[in-house]
Amino acid sequence: MSTKNFAIPVDKTGWKLQDNSGTVRFTWDYDTQRDRLINLYEKGKRRQWDAKKRIDWSLPMDPNNPVEGLDEMIPIYGSEIWGKMDDKAKGELRLHLAAWQFSQFLHGEQGALICASKIVQNVPDIDSKYYAATQVMDEARHVEAYSMLLDKIGLAYPINYNLRDILDSVLTDSRWDMTYLGMQVLIEGLALAAFGGIRTFSQNELARTVTAYVMQDEARHVSFGRAALKDYYPNLSAKEREEREEFAAEACRMMRDRFLAIEVWETLGLDVEACTKYVTESESQSQFRSFLFMRIVPILRDIGLWGPRLRDAFEKMGVIGFADTDLDAVMAEDEKIADEIDELRRQEVAQIVTLGSSEESS
Repeated sequence: MSTKNFAIPVDKTGWKLQDNSGTVRFTWDYDTQRDRLINLYEKGKRRQWDAKKRIDWSLPMDPNNPVEGLDEMIPIYGSEIWGKMDDKAKGELRLHLAAWQFSQFLHGEQGALICASKIVQNVPDIDSKYYAATQVMDEARHVEAYSMLLDKIGLAYPINYNLRDILDSVLTDSRWDMTYLGMQVLIEGLALAAFGGIRTFSQNELARTVTAYVMQDEARHVSFGRAALKDYYPNLSAKEREEREEFAAEACRMMRDRFLAIEVWETLGLDVEACTKYVTESESQSQFRSFLFMRIVPILRDIGLWGPRLRDAFEKMGVIGFADTDLDAVMAEDEKIADEIDELRRQEVAQIVTLGSSEESS
C-alpha cells in the first residue's frame, strides 16, 4: 500500500504497453518495499566508476601472451597437437585464445546491457527499476572496458553461437523473470567464475585489473537477480517452476559447451575434431568447466529451482557438489579484491609523488 495520498488508488491507474519482447510496466507506487534491493541500489550508486580513469591503460600486454597465464591453462596443453607446435605457433594460439575469451566477455556484457534495460522496462516494482537502472550504467562501462582491452590485444572474435542462442532465448521471452534467470543468474553467474580464473591465474596487471573491477560490479548484479527471484519463485506453480528448471538445465549445458573454443581451432587451421575431443576428455579441462558452475548451482538452489530435473542435470554434469557453496562469502571476496587493487594503486601513486618531491628538494 502506497503511503502517498493519491487522488485515485494506484492499483486503479496501472499502465502496461505490450511489445514483442514483453510488457512495459509503469508503476505509480513509488514507495520502496524491499530493503535488500534498496541497499543494493545505494551500493550501486556509490560504486560507479570511470573506466578511462580508474584503469591505467598504459600498462603493456605481450602479443604472444596477453594474459600471461600458465600454459597448463591452455585447453589443448599436453595434447599431441600442442607438442608439435613451435614457439611462434604457441604464441599465436595464446593471442587467439585471449582474444576469443575477452571477446565473449565483451559480447556477454552487451547482452547484459540490453537485458538490464529490459528489466527496467518489464519489472513491475519500483525497487527493481531503481537498481536495474544502475546496472545499465555498469554494463555500458563493462562494454567500454572490454572493448578497450581488445583494442590493446589487437584481435577480436564474433559472438559464440551458444552464447548467442541463450541471449536470443532470454531477450525474446516475454516473462520478466526469465530475463533475471537467464542473465543475472546463469550468464553472469558463469561469467563471474570465468572472470575469477583470469583474476587468479593471470600475471598481466591490465587483464587482472579490468577483470577484478568488472567482478566487483557483477557480484552486485547476481545478488540482485538472486534477491528478486527468491521472492518471486515460491509463488509459481509446480509446472511454472519445472519450465524454468528445464530452461536452466539446457542453458547450463550450452554454456559449458561454449568453452570448447571451437572458433579458435577453426581460425588457426587446427584439427577441430581432435582439439574438441581432447578438450572434452581432458581431466583438467573437465574440472575447469565444472568450476564455472560454482556460483550458479547454489543460486538456483537458493531461489527455489531445485527439482528433480535440475538436480539430475547437475549430477550428470558433475557439479551438484557446489550446492552448499557459501555465496555471500564468495561475493564478499569479489568486493574485497577490487578494493585491494585500488589501495595498491593509491600506494604506488603516493610513492611516485613522494619520490618526485624528494628529488626536487635535493
